[in-house]
Amino acid sequence: MKKTTDLIILALLVQVVASCAAWKAQAQTENESYSKMAPLRQYLIADQNSEIALARSAASKSISEESEVLVLEPKGYANAVKGSNGFVCLVERSFGAAADDPECWNSKIRSPICMNPAAARTYLPIILMKAKLALAGESKTEIGRKIASALDSKELPSLEPGAMCYMTSKEQYLSDTGRHWHPHVMFFIPGDAAKSWGGNLPGSPVIAANDPGERMTIFLVWVGNWSDGTPAPH
Repeated sequence: MKKTTDLIILALLVQVVASCAAWKAQAQTENESYSKMAPLRQYLIADQNSEIALARSAASKSISEESEVLVLEPKGYANAVKGSNGFVCLVERSFGAAADDPECWNSKIRSPICMNPAAARTYLPIILMKAKLALAGESKTEIGRKIASALDSKELPSLEPGAMCYMTSKEQYLSDTGRHWHPHVMFFIPGDAAKSWGGNLPGSPVIAANDPGERMTIFLVWVGNWSDGTPAPH
């Protein structure tokens, strides 16, 4: 009986090791496939109404129904719906991420985001510039260089106090591993400010991500419900 049990355990271990190896191989293949920009059509959403609805799903209807909505076109983002509350909603693509993000060119990424007025005035310009440069065929290195130059010259504005956004869409696809992740709100603070917010400390609900390229720290706080009011998994 013991010999039989040992053989069963051995077989299970072989399956686990094989599964892990296959997962690592798949992840490596996916990362290699994101080494350059995909064809333009893979980043675009053919049906504009679908993109508008996806953008608005970033926040509750009480916010997004009166927000301006941008959609991605072949040369960058364009206004699709005028707003009245100062918020701006759009669907970020992979090239909105940091230049060293391994999924920077992952065309599957769809990240609905709805920015408050302060973020729309001072964070949104970075997103718009990155998209324009990426769609013009610029490399990740060149995009990073031009963003830095625009920040130095004040072509891109400094962050306003209180800049934040909602990312609470149930339909979000944030990465191949994170996919729908968690509904959350984000706050944008100049410089490396993780310590002053208690970010990433044991027991702290605040997740801090320093972004030297954009010269800010992004603080993420999970919320309990998706934008449609349904509870999110813990």
